[in-house]
Amino acid sequence: MTLAPELADVMGHVAGAGSFAELLADPSGSARLEAFSGGGLPYLPPDVPVLEISAPGPNGPVPMRVYGSGSALQPGASDGGVPGLVWLHGGGFAGGELDMREADQLARELVERTGGVVFSVDYRLARDGVHFPIPHEDALAGWLWAAANARDFGVLPEKLCIGGASAGANLAVGAVMYLNDVGRPLPAKMLLAYPLLHAVPPPVDDPSGVLSALPRILRFSADDCRAMLENYIGGPVAMASSYAVPGNADPSGLPPAAILAAEYDDLRPSAELYSDSLRHAGIPVEYRVESGATHGYLNHSAAMAVVQQGLSFLATELSAAKPFQ
Repeated sequence: MTLAPELADVMGHVAGAGSFAELLADPSGSARLEAFSGGGLPYLPPDVPVLEISAPGPNGPVPMRVYGSGSALQPGASDGGVPGLVWLHGGGFAGGELDMREADQLARELVERTGGVVFSVDYRLARDGVHFPIPHEDALAGWLWAAANARDFGVLPEKLCIGGASAGANLAVGAVMYLNDVGRPLPAKMLLAYPLLHAVPPPVDDPSGVLSALPRILRFSADDCRAMLENYIGGPVAMASSYAVPGNADPSGLPPAAILAAEYDDLRPSAELYSDSLRHAGIPVEYRVESGATHGYLNHSAAMAVVQQGLSFLATELSAAKPFQ
């Protein structure tokens, strides 16, 4: 296999950049990043209603956006039959925001495709002295607010799902583990995109050499993974709570999962290992490897066919969610 054509066409925009921070420090970095993410392709995200709210949390209010379609954002206007998803964006725990395509575009597309509601959580980032458990507690605060208010937006609480991308997928799984441990109602399903769930995922076989030819900004060495997690944890990986590095924890009792991995991604083994762990625990899993995709590909324009395919998988899995408990 090779890279998806649309992705191959934009790789030159980030060539030579060692990290997103390094790229954005360059005067032309923002324009290069937009060219990389948008690809210059014509696309307008679905125009859906959006509410800005704040969820109470132990570290202060947690900003959230609620995306809905039609009457879904009119309290009490629905019979409770629409799909619902609490979503956590990626960004290596230290980056990302609600406006990024992996959050805003994804939410709009899922609402358009499912007729449901997406609760997007703006958790605190692991920088300027913020470490675990603060982002974890913000994720829980977002979930608890959405679950408590789901009916007002036409979503049955027992059909509400949780999910995230990359570091956001880690936060989603950690939140579900905590809810399970304390006996709180669980999500109907976990939707996880290219998750980072293990401290040091095994290396990826790369017989074609496609992965090794990617720009450094899209690669994740063992040291990179360890550094991301240790920044999040605020100390050595060895001292991490299983809520912060959930991949090796016993997943017994957790809800079904839909896991989306990217073919050319150093983190793909983490998705594979977690899928196997869930299956061994008797938990239903739908696992998809997106051919030709790289890590974070949902942060590219939905004008790209490869992004459309990933969004279709998530929308199908969200629409099919059934009460778990």
